[in-house]
Amino acid sequence: MTTLPLGLLGVPSSAAAHAPGLERAPAALRAAGLVDALGAAGRDVVDHGDTTPARWRHDAPARTVPHDVDRVAAALQEARAAMVDVLAAGHVPLVVGGECTVMLAVLAAAADAGRDLGVVYVDGGQDLHLPGDHTDEPIADSMGVAHALDLPGAHGALAGLGPRRPLLTADRLAFVGYADEEEDVHGLVPATRLPASVVGTGPEASAADAVRVAGPDGFVVHLDVDVLDFFTLPLADVPTYGRGLTPPVLARLLRALVRADGFAGLVVVEANPDRDDDAGTHLRALVALLAEALAVDP
Repeated sequence: MTTLPLGLLGVPSSAAAHAPGLERAPAALRAAGLVDALGAAGRDVVDHGDTTPARWRHDAPARTVPHDVDRVAAALQEARAAMVDVLAAGHVPLVVGGECTVMLAVLAAAADAGRDLGVVYVDGGQDLHLPGDHTDEPIADSMGVAHALDLPGAHGALAGLGPRRPLLTADRLAFVGYADEEEDVHGLVPATRLPASVVGTGPEASAADAVRVAGPDGFVVHLDVDVLDFFTLPLADVPTYGRGLTPPVLARLLRALVRADGFAGLVVVEANPDRDDDAGTHLRALVALLAEALAVDP
């Protein structure tokens, strides 16, 4: 595994989410001891700070699809510029959001740097919703991958975020751990798919299958905490009840991914501090899980 310094970047945005809350996650994870835990696990961490907070707002009187899309895109462009600095410093990105659209900024920055990455998308869903199919719930949070792939009907402000369209192709994408129904309703995304039922029986084997999507410059891991059964670690902004992974299985999966050839960064999203108890128990548990996964082997 690579032991280059981790470049920690916070993207405190709920602009693309269902409601406010996620914008507080980067600060909450730091307060829960993220940097110290990573240090204790043997990792050097360079903190690149946070982008400008972008709290969810009611996009009124004009209703856009996706909701508040210009502000979502502006927040992502700032994150893209910050990510370029992380990559230029030679650090392995550890990006904490925020909501799922931050992956667009990561891919755009990688493309700016001339890097061709695959994506291992560890998520309770697949985020393949298209604006035209979801005018009743026009939330960009569930549309991020559709825009990375530039599927028909994608909004130009998001699909055109980076220096090329699409930012990602289906052969460089693995969906891992999802428990929601299949979202590729149009049959446009022939990606690798490893549902929660498969990952739960063999997380290391699933990791080995997933990393085959790596590009010439490796792969980045997207982790949405809604991949976890909410009853086992209640932090997800949009909970998954009874069908997700358990924390031990997720820890084994992440450890295998981080140690695989080509690992090039981790994006952690959708941990809503409002879900935690008053003692911060669950954020500390997430921090411990991340530190275990990223730890330097003895």
